[in-house]
Amino acid sequence: MSTAMTTGRPAGTRTYLQLGIIWALLLTVPLWLPMLGGYTAIAGRVLVFALAAMGFNMLLGFTGVMSFGHAAYFGLGAYGAGLTLKYVAASTPLAMLAGTLLGGIAGTLFGLLLVRRRGVYFAMVTIAFGQVCFYIAYKWDSFTGGYDGLRGFLRAPIDLGFTRIDIAGNETLFYFFVLFVFGLAVGLQALILASPFGRTLLAIRENERRARFLGLPVERHIWLSFSISCFFTALAGTLYALLNNFADPLGLNYIMSGNIVMITVMGGMRTFWGPLVGAVLFVMLQDYVSSMTTNWMFFVGMAFVLVVLFFPRGLMGMLQKRSAA
Repeated sequence: MSTAMTTGRPAGTRTYLQLGIIWALLLTVPLWLPMLGGYTAIAGRVLVFALAAMGFNMLLGFTGVMSFGHAAYFGLGAYGAGLTLKYVAASTPLAMLAGTLLGGIAGTLFGLLLVRRRGVYFAMVTIAFGQVCFYIAYKWDSFTGGYDGLRGFLRAPIDLGFTRIDIAGNETLFYFFVLFVFGLAVGLQALILASPFGRTLLAIRENERRARFLGLPVERHIWLSFSISCFFTALAGTLYALLNNFADPLGLNYIMSGNIVMITVMGGMRTFWGPLVGAVLFVMLQDYVSSMTTNWMFFVGMAFVLVVLFFPRGLMGMLQKRSAA
């Protein structure tokens, strides 16, 4: 039975309601989060990891290709932003542009080398590339700061000419800045996925062989999906560096890649907003449990196992399935 018949409303009405709830919650975070014992910076972390996972989800959830090395582009974005602020100019927009281009172009060029690989071979090569980036950052002490990470830079206020936005000294303003960037990125990704190109990605995910028989250039589409995914994840990396005023090699490590995968799968890898739900769960668990024990990853891992066992579609996928029933 269709959703419209069971609810008495057009299917689009539920979508608009869902969007309204999501954005109402995000826009009012500084009002209600402190009452729950939280703080604005943790909401910024949620948005950063959600954006990274949404970029990754474009490749995994909407194209059907697994990568275990997306931390490489996340970390390159962070280092690109930090190095720009430290050595080039105290400009937040320039730092974000440089970091996004560094991570995105690296992913685009690397994608050309692995686009014909599939399955475990594709995933393992992405891990290898990520670890190469990690060891370069880890060993290049004089430039990247090595194991201690890149320090000595601060996010700079944004001068619009007619006004100056002090994201450097005001955490609430910085949160809304991150939310603004998140909104632009999410809107762009939604347009891409709703386009004929996005529909083609779904066709490749569902049946690559049939898509090839229809004459679709499968390798080219997978490469473009991988490239776009890397740009979004690199953009999240720049926000991560600005959030912490710090970039470290662990942002390039396979552990970060695993975190991005966990966030996506827990939230719902074939849903658009699933990574945001997964980021909320992951960051809240990390923050709350780590305040009580150093073994917080055990509890996050258990939460991941339970979600996979009982909600294989992820939390958002489960909610959508129930609402459509």
